Amino acid sequence: MEKMLKITQVKSYIGRPEAQRKVLRGMGLGKINRTVILNDTPEVRGMVRKVVHLVTAVEVEGSGK
Repeated sequence: MEKMLKITQVKSYIGRPEAQRKVLRGMGLGKINRTVILNDTPEVRGMVRKVVHLVTAVEVEGSGK
């Protein structure tokens, strides 16, 4: 079992810098209440840290692919 992050966008990116928009798009987000599940890696953690004011992230146990 590997760790995964369940990331949900809770605020709009309207009026935010382009860099933050690109981070959201890179994670597969872009609309409010959209949720993605990504591997818990340092890269993904860094992306979440950049847009922590727009998303919520919860650790979940994932199954191996």
